Amino acid sequence: MPLLRASVTARPRLLGLSLAAIALVAGCASPQGTPQTTVFPMTEAGRMIQDLYVWIFWMSAIVFVAVQGGILYIVWRFRYRPDHPLPEQVHGNNRLEIMWTILPAIILVIIAFPTIFTLFSLDRDASAEPVRLQAFGFELWPRVQLGGVQVWPIGREPRPLSPGPPLPIEVIGHQWWWEYRYPEQGGLVSANELIVPTGRTIELKMRSDDVVHSFWVPQLMGKQDVMPAHVNTLWFAAEEPGQYFGQCAEYCGIQHAQMRMNVIAYSPADFQAWVARNQRPALPTTDLAQQGEQIFRGYPCVACHRIDGTSAQGTLAPDLSHFGSRTTIAAGILPNTPENLARWLRNPDEVKPGNHMANPPAHFNLGTLSRDYLNLRPSEVEALVEYLHSLK
Repeated sequence: MPLLRASVTARPRLLGLSLAAIALVAGCASPQGTPQTTVFPMTEAGRMIQDLYVWIFWMSAIVFVAVQGGILYIVWRFRYRPDHPLPEQVHGNNRLEIMWTILPAIILVIIAFPTIFTLFSLDRDASAEPVRLQAFGFELWPRVQLGGVQVWPIGREPRPLSPGPPLPIEVIGHQWWWEYRYPEQGGLVSANELIVPTGRTIELKMRSDDVVHSFWVPQLMGKQDVMPAHVNTLWFAAEEPGQYFGQCAEYCGIQHAQMRMNVIAYSPADFQAWVARNQRPALPTTDLAQQGEQIFRGYPCVACHRIDGTSAQGTLAPDLSHFGSRTTIAAGILPNTPENLARWLRNPDEVKPGNHMANPPAHFNLGTLSRDYLNLRPSEVEALVEYLHSLK
C-alpha cells in the first residue's frame, strides 16, 4: 500500500514535468516560416554565422554527452554496496589534473579557429577580398574540402558578394525608430522600412542619435551595436526578394521591445522603380487629402517631421515623404491601415507608451508646444489619415 500511494502521488509530478519538457522543446523549435529565425539564414553572412553556431553546438553536444556519460558510468560502476568496504580515499591525481586541463584547452582551440575566421570575415569591408589569416607567408591553417564543400575551417569561404561596389546606406537609431539615408540615390530618406535590391552587397553605416541600440535582422545578418558618436559597419546581400523582420537587440528605454524594423528586398528593377517614385514629391490628389495637408501644416507636426516638397522639414521624427507606401507604422508594430493610423493620431501614447510624439523630450527644444495639439477633432483625424496615405 505505501508503494501504491507513492506511485499515485508521483503521477501528477511526472505529468507536470512531462508537460514542462514538451513546452521547453516546443519553444526551441524554429520552423522555416518563423519571421525572426536564425536557423534558416537567407544571406551569405547569415550562413557563415549559422555554420559557426552548428559547429559549436555539436562540439558542446559531444562534451555534454562525454561528461554526463562519464558521471553516470562512475555513479553506477562505483555505487555503494553493503558487502564492499569503503575504498581508499585519495586527494589529488596529477595525471587526471593534467588531462582535464589539456583537453578543454584543445577543445577551445578547435572552437577558436573557425570563430576567429568568421569574425574577421564578417568584420572586413564589404568590398574587401576574402580573409586570409597568415603568418610568415603561410596560412595559419589549411583549408580542407570534400566534394567541393569546405569542411575545415568550419564555415564558408568568404567571397565578394556581388559584382561592382557595395550600396552604402546610412542607418541612424532613434528612440524608438530607425532612419535610413541613401546617399547614392540623391539623399533619399526613409524610416523603419529598409528597402534594398537583391544581388548587390549592402553596406550599412550605422550610428545612434541618442542611446546605444543594436541592429539585428536575424535571417540576413548578425547583430551590430549602433552607438552615438561612432560609426559601425555591417554588410549583407539579400538573395531573394521578400520581407525580413528584425528589431533592436540592445535595451534602449521604455519602448525597446517595440523598436522593430522591416527589410524589404526588391529585384534590381523594382528597386530602381522604388527609388524613382521616392525621389518625386508625393502630392495629395483628393479634396480631403488637400484638407489634411493644410491641417498638417497648421499643427506643430512640421517641427518634427519632414515631407519632401513641403514646408515640413523637421528632422526629429520619421520622414513622412512617402508614408503611404509603407507597410507598417509606429516602428513596425502596426499594419499601415487607415484604422490603425487614426488610432495613432487620436492617442499615440495608448499605442506606444512613452513615445516622443506624445511626450517630446527636452532636447527637442519645442519651446511652448504642448501635447494639446494631439486633441484632434474626428474630422481632422479623417483628413490627416487621407493625406498621409496619399503620400506614395
